[in-house]
Amino acid sequence: MAITFSDLHTESGLKSLDDFLSGKSYISGDKLTKDDIIVYAAVLKNPDDSFPNLSQWYNCVSSHLATSFPGKAVGVGLGGKAAPAEFAKAEVCLKLISSPTADDDDDDLDLFGDETEEEKKAAEEREASKKPAKKKESGKSSVLLDVKPWDDETDMKKLEEAVRSVEMPGLFWGASKLVAVGYGIKKLQIMLTIVDDLVSVDTLIEEHLTVEPRNEHIQSCDIVAFNKI
Repeated sequence: MAITFSDLHTESGLKSLDDFLSGKSYISGDKLTKDDIIVYAAVLKNPDDSFPNLSQWYNCVSSHLATSFPGKAVGVGLGGKAAPAEFAKAEVCLKLISSPTADDDDDDLDLFGDETEEEKKAAEEREASKKPAKKKESGKSSVLLDVKPWDDETDMKKLEEAVRSVEMPGLFWGASKLVAVGYGIKKLQIMLTIVDDLVSVDTLIEEHLTVEPRNEHIQSCDIVAFNKI
């Protein structure tokens, strides 16, 4: 049932509201609602102690609003002769929101209630949009490389040192061994792990292993095995 308060800018109107609030904390029910906000807007200022119920309710609503608007107000005044019209407008709003044709409570704007699921989802999406997208982790590969010397007089220890001296982000040298190829010549067989987005094996061979000064020991390189990890 709709509740109507009239002439809240007058003593009689304030007296009527004070009587209504006797034994009540809020206009409707036991929680702050839009009814309280509309009536609060129609009350010009905090009444004096002659309206104790109204004064207590006014302070309660003020405290709720203070937490929602934490900024420091400097105070404003409203002049002219239109103030009563503003109160009449608040009264019309009160009648509309309290009428049977008004939207259901679930559709009401709740300034102080819990967030709805839609509001929580929207807040999560806003937070997610602020965070930088997580970079997709690059894949890795395991490579077995044959490194061949010029001849049987090549110092294989220095050859391996030359190979392992190549350093770059995403390149990790592993175990190695010498494998005989014939006529007293041995080749270096070495494992390496690479981050695919950072290292190209072809570039490693063509621009690092088989160019000066490493080509003093290294004649050529061949990929024996290439496996994704």
